[in-house]
Amino acid sequence: MDLRRSSIALLILSILSPVTLSMRYEIISGHTKCISEEIHANALTVGKYSVVNPNDDHHPLPSSHKITVRVTSPQGTAYHESDNVESGQFSFTAVDTGDYISCFSAVDHKPETTLTIDFDWRTGIHTKDWSTVAKKSQVETMEFEVKKLFETVNSIHEEMFYLRDREEEMHNLNISTHSKMAWLSLVSLAVCLSVAGLQFWHLRTFFQKKKLI
Repeated sequence: MDLRRSSIALLILSILSPVTLSMRYEIISGHTKCISEEIHANALTVGKYSVVNPNDDHHPLPSSHKITVRVTSPQGTAYHESDNVESGQFSFTAVDTGDYISCFSAVDHKPETTLTIDFDWRTGIHTKDWSTVAKKSQVETMEFEVKKLFETVNSIHEEMFYLRDREEEMHNLNISTHSKMAWLSLVSLAVCLSVAGLQFWHLRTFFQKKKLI
């Protein structure tokens, strides 16, 4: 019973413990080297790679020191692809448990050149260096979405000002219309009274001529 509990505890620790794969290896131009790592489902993984400069840091990498990187799932789904790069990084959350493969291909060059690659691959619950996770494309996408939201907010803001101006114009128009209607009513009343007075005067004059009154 104790042996069984110990085995279960070791299994849990092996699943929950973070895994770090850090190495430096060489690739000959025109060749490919693949590295596999077993990753459990829902585990976050972060990878970072770079070609080591054969010169000192004051000189750029030679044009021959370029690599193509492809990271795939156990089902062959590509999680990361980069062509003719000197360095890069990737991050994803594993969907399925299995062996995930990272393949590095050195650009074909004549004469053959040996490239040295530094590769750091971290997997597990303690991989939380989020500052190195975001890709440039993700940042650009977020920036684009923020700009769209900003333009939408500005559009709504301008529409609110327009509606407020229209409401003020309608209010002023209503006041002006009510004022004109009041004056028109007074004029109409005055005209009606004047006509009634003229009619009364005309009838009185007529009856007086006829000596009816």
